[in-house]
Order: sequence, then structure tokens, then C-alpha cells
Amino acid sequence: MTAPQLTAFTNPSLYDQDFYLWIETTAKKLKEGRLAEVDLANLIEEIESMGRSEKQAIDSNLIVVLMYLLKYKFQSNKRSNSWKATIREYRRRLTRAFKDSPSLKPYFQEVFPECYQDARKQASDETGLSLDTFPLESPFSADECLDEEFLPD
Repeated sequence: MTAPQLTAFTNPSLYDQDFYLWIETTAKKLKEGRLAEVDLANLIEEIESMGRSEKQAIDSNLIVVLMYLLKYKFQSNKRSNSWKATIREYRRRLTRAFKDSPSLKPYFQEVFPECYQDARKQASDETGLSLDTFPLESPFSADECLDEEFLPD
């Protein structure tokens, strides 16, 4: 028995008019094995988009953690419990993402230096401190950013 061939069956009106209904319909067709009826082009686009979204969430959450760690380190006189809570929340988001998708961890390591540069600029904007106040390279390791007990001195 040969596997059914997937073809690019498009129903742009459903995809464009009611995205949620398109998702439900596509899932139903997949579950029922009606692969030839699947809107393959839009399905592929949505799956690729999901991957990009996961990476963007890693970037965004890491930047927030790094920015607040910088603020915590370089504005010790303004430290607050809300800063700690923000650090904890965004660490939790990263940890959950790695639990759900362990393959994102190498991406996290890869983008760490770039995210640090973004966090450095945001920390400067938020604190009013000169960009030169913050080191060119992260004073925190990737592991420290995820360590729920770590806070800089």
C-alpha cells in the first residue's frame, strides 16, 4: 500500500475568511486521513511561522531577563521586588519553552550575544544611564540567566 500523496489543495476563502475554522477543518482532515484535501500551502506556511514565533519568543524573553539583570546590577539603589518578579517570570517563560522544545536551547546559546546587545541598549534607555555604563560583553552567563537563584551583586 502506498502512502497518499499530499497535494496543494487551497481553499483561500476559508483560510482568509475564518482562520480558526480553517485550523479546525485542517486538523479534522488530517485526523481522518483525508490528506489530499488538506490546504497544504497554507499549512506549511503556518508551521514555518510557528517555528519563527518560538524563536522570537526566546529572543524577547531573553532580552527582558538580561535587561533586568543589568538594571539590578547597575542600579542597585533602585532594586525592587517587581524587578525580581519580572526576572522570575521571564526565566520561567524561557525554562518552559526549553521544556516543551529542548531543540531551542542551542538557538538560545546562539542568539545570546545579540540579545545582550539589545538588552544593553534597552537598559540604557530605561535607566537613563549611558550605554557605556554597561559592558560590551555580558557580565552574566547564559546559565546564570536561567538560574532562578542568581541575582547579580
